[in-house]
Amino acid sequence: MKKVCLLLPNGFEAVEASVFTDVIGWNKDEGDGSTQLVTVGTRKELKCTWNFTVIPEKVISEVTVQEFDALALPGGFEEAGFYEDAYRPDVLEFIREFDRQGKIIASICVGALPLGKSGILQGRQATTYNLNNRKRQLQLEAMGAQVIPDQPVVRDGNVITSFNPSTAFAVAFDLLESLTSTENANNVKRLMGFLA
Repeated sequence: MKKVCLLLPNGFEAVEASVFTDVIGWNKDEGDGSTQLVTVGTRKELKCTWNFTVIPEKVISEVTVQEFDALALPGGFEEAGFYEDAYRPDVLEFIREFDRQGKIIASICVGALPLGKSGILQGRQATTYNLNNRKRQLQLEAMGAQVIPDQPVVRDGNVITSFNPSTAFAVAFDLLESLTSTENANNVKRLMGFLA
């Protein structure tokens, strides 16, 4: 069984987290059955960007990177406190350890910024939120990433980044394909209605 850690900082965007739970869940029940997702929060109770409350299965202090095969990280809003939790030292070290072990790291939108802050994107190709005068892309660039501004999903080695919520399913399916196979990912896409 391949285990995915869905890391949820306070203030995360619910729709960006839900694609991981759905794609990995569909694979567990309807695909090849080889994946499992565990929600891991920075707190015992989390508020999403627009006050949706979530109780994660575990908190970050209760898990180790060794338990997982991949890390999934949604973005969130500054106004909701996303960066306060996403930039915590324990969160950044957790990200670094996934990278040190060469495990897949998949982020959506500004979920790339904690990756950049952790230092793992230094000299690597990546992207993040692309609108509002590219403010977030410029921040990521200042963290040492080689930002590819017009590519919706960017993969560099074990790290997947994307530029806004519209890319969420593409990232989740890329993660599934990396954990299983192209054939299996396409089967789950078909079952979910993304392929005819």
